[in-house]
Amino acid sequence: MSGKLRLGVNIDHVATVRNARGSAYPDPVRAAKLAEAAGADGITAHLREDRRHIGDGDIERLAAELTVPLNFEMAATDEMQAIALRHKPHAVCIVPEKREERTTEGGLEVAKDENRIAHFIAPLADAGCRVSIFIAADRAQIEAANRIGAAVVELHTGAYCDFHYEGKFSERDAELERLRDMAAFAHSLGLEVHAGHGLTYETVGPVAAFPEVRELNIGHFLIGEAIFLGLEASIAEMRRLMDEARA
Repeated sequence: MSGKLRLGVNIDHVATVRNARGSAYPDPVRAAKLAEAAGADGITAHLREDRRHIGDGDIERLAAELTVPLNFEMAATDEMQAIALRHKPHAVCIVPEKREERTTEGGLEVAKDENRIAHFIAPLADAGCRVSIFIAADRAQIEAANRIGAAVVELHTGAYCDFHYEGKFSERDAELERLRDMAAFAHSLGLEVHAGHGLTYETVGPVAAFPEVRELNIGHFLIGEAIFLGLEASIAEMRRLMDEARA
């Protein structure tokens, strides 16, 4: 469990701003390179089925031009599997996806769909991609992810962050305790543990302090802060808070 806590920067919402005008800018690949220069250990991009932000061309360029690992978030569909097998990113993170949702709501239901997901991820693992499953901090889901051969679980921190900003501090603390326990449980099974969703400067510290967590994936907040601070400063502050919590 030693070693630096890695920061994966999700650049989806640079593409959201670009697509609002249908223009060529701001360029998410440029953002990825800036993030890399600012201390990101990897870049995360979610190619949604409806292509609402990241596009196929973005994934192609990220795969070709990045020098840090690319974490390709995707739904468990045949189309996405084919794209991942074509580009062979360092990591693929399987996430639930409903077309009408604004952002990823909750973790993937692995336990009730174990057989299908096991068959879905096998070719990805065979191609050399590290397979991550985005799940709630739930024992049954972690056990299922382990059984199907995932290398990594990414624990969904959205509920913890939502409780914090709604001022529901007892619920927040209970969710944080659940995240802490399930990070330790997943690690005990031999899974690499990541975490992400909704993390901000206010909420990152307690999660960054979990010794079993090896990587945090943060996007929307950093891109929002970049409007005010610039992307490099936004990322540098998150990196500082993560390192401080870890120390």
